Amino acid sequence: MKYRVVIDTNVLVSALRSRDGASFLLISLLGENESFDIYISVALVLEYEDAAKRLIGKTQITEDVIDDVINYICEIGNEQQVFFLWRPFLKDPKDDMVLELAVAAGCQFIITHNKKDFNNIEEFGIQAISPVEFLRKIGVLS
Repeated sequence: MKYRVVIDTNVLVSALRSRDGASFLLISLLGENESFDIYISVALVLEYEDAAKRLIGKTQITEDVIDDVINYICEIGNEQQVFFLWRPFLKDPKDDMVLELAVAAGCQFIITHNKKDFNNIEEFGIQAISPVEFLRKIGVLS
């Protein structure tokens, strides 16, 4: 079974901040692992870009590297249009946007470091899962 996932912005930012850890490993598997496909929307990509570019000057990452990562995500990600809104369902409108994308794309998982922000999404058939938990699920980590 090939999982359909949405990667929350905090996972991408974590991967850009450090080459250590599950977030970097997950992002490095994009487009190369047959176990999952990622789904993106214009709104999510814009949020990725905004959050990632706030790292410039605070880390060693450059704008060119961020642009390359975002462009690669756009190249390999499955763009999903969202024609409906569930808002407000969660406390944060940005989390609602992630949930709406996951519902529209028929995803099984939202990969996030903030699982508590996605309370009660199981009623949509979606589970909030950490990068480590997801990497274990697909057999990358034991």
